[in-house]
Amino acid sequence: MRSSAFHHLLTLLFIVALGSMAFAHDTTAPAASGGDRIKVLVFSGAAYYRHPDIPGINRWLVLLGHENGFDVDITESPKDLVPQVIAKYDVLLLNNANELEKIIPEAQRQSVEAWFATGKRGVVGLHAALVHQTGWPWLNQLGGCDFNSDSDFSKAKVTVEPAAKDHPAVKGQPTEFWIEADWTNHDRCVTGLPGLQVLLRVDETTYTPVRDYFMTRGGKPMGADHPIAWTHEPAAGGRFFYTEFGHDLRSLSTPFVRQHVLEGIRWAAAARKTEGKAAK
Repeated sequence: MRSSAFHHLLTLLFIVALGSMAFAHDTTAPAASGGDRIKVLVFSGAAYYRHPDIPGINRWLVLLGHENGFDVDITESPKDLVPQVIAKYDVLLLNNANELEKIIPEAQRQSVEAWFATGKRGVVGLHAALVHQTGWPWLNQLGGCDFNSDSDFSKAKVTVEPAAKDHPAVKGQPTEFWIEADWTNHDRCVTGLPGLQVLLRVDETTYTPVRDYFMTRGGKPMGADHPIAWTHEPAAGGRFFYTEFGHDLRSLSTPFVRQHVLEGIRWAAAARKTEGKAAK
């Protein structure tokens, strides 16, 4: 009898837990907690390589939102990218989501493009969000480049772009500092592209830029100009923020990177406020 009662209790707890979980594809809008509260949809599906820390980073993002007054929902379902669902969100955050044309149908990709084209939305990309995205030309153009290779987890010297020193994602940082991460080599340098502002660069002379795996697979370092974080504000409107940080939880563990990602999200979300002020 005691064993039966115990199993019955476990079953009840499991049902309660399921009932309390919130899914992004629920079409019923969540209860309002302030009309100005930022809403972020994290998409973490991956078709090329799934980073083992994706679930942990998803949790890290939910807690980041909870601690800083904005809402974060997690999904890997393309159903959450249809117009009636994505319209609820200010920011779409791609958590190491790569080769997305293989897992997001064209109709939903067009839905994301139309959502962003309102000029009031933001897209944030962490680490592998610009890996193998040439099959989605819109995202490839928004990001400005694609993937070539990467390094091992390494300490390296990073510099703040002088023209961007007051951007909230880097403000207050020294001109040069040392930090650990997995550094991505992109297929082209984004410096000088229209509408794009480099925030941070990494000094390739301070670490080994191509790890052994890619040495025999066409891996190439980027050289003296290696951007690792930037923004893009297309002429049509909307905001894009990308950072190479976020390969795993180690690279998100410093106070700087926490603030860097937080302010990147806030900056991307501010597209709606900028648009609203312009309309007044």
